[in-house]
Amino acid sequence: MRPVTTLLCTTGLLLLPLAAGAQSMEEKIANAMSAAPASIAKHATIMDWDQTKLREGTNGWTCMPDNPNTPGNDPMCIDEPWLNWVDAWVNKKQPSYDRMGFGYMLAGGSPDSNTDPYAEGPTADNEWMDKGVPHLMIIVPDAAALEGVPTHPSEGGGPWVMWRDTPYVHIMAPMPGH
Repeated sequence: MRPVTTLLCTTGLLLLPLAAGAQSMEEKIANAMSAAPASIAKHATIMDWDQTKLREGTNGWTCMPDNPNTPGNDPMCIDEPWLNWVDAWVNKKQPSYDRMGFGYMLAGGSPDSNTDPYAEGPTADNEWMDKGVPHLMIIVPDAAALEGVPTHPSEGGGPWVMWRDTPYVHIMAPMPGH
């Protein structure tokens, strides 16, 4: 979830201008729904990156199709605390959610840094991860609750803390074979 020329709409979603060769609305909806389990995706709001609401939802989740301005296929489906988190991340401010939040990226994601929320490429010290894997993302209102959770994907192959020591710290839980 690397920001690239970001904008913010009134719903708090991360928005990006669409690249040339955009998919049809039906393709975007199908791609967005691939981010989460069917039980969540089938009732989620589907929002495109250009602020177009493709489908109204009823369950409080928002799914977005692949971001056309990032490498890889990275649709996501997030709940309300994650909408707050994304707003804070895009605007480089402190998040203010007060309960756990969950986000799905079951189609994988784009290459990213494990330590720097604004990295745009690998450096000697940003623990660059070249391949996105299907995962669940978890945020908690008190980062102290993450003490003892591994901080790198190579530490045991299970969940780990990403973007530690930043306001955007969260748990990445791989979901291979979801």
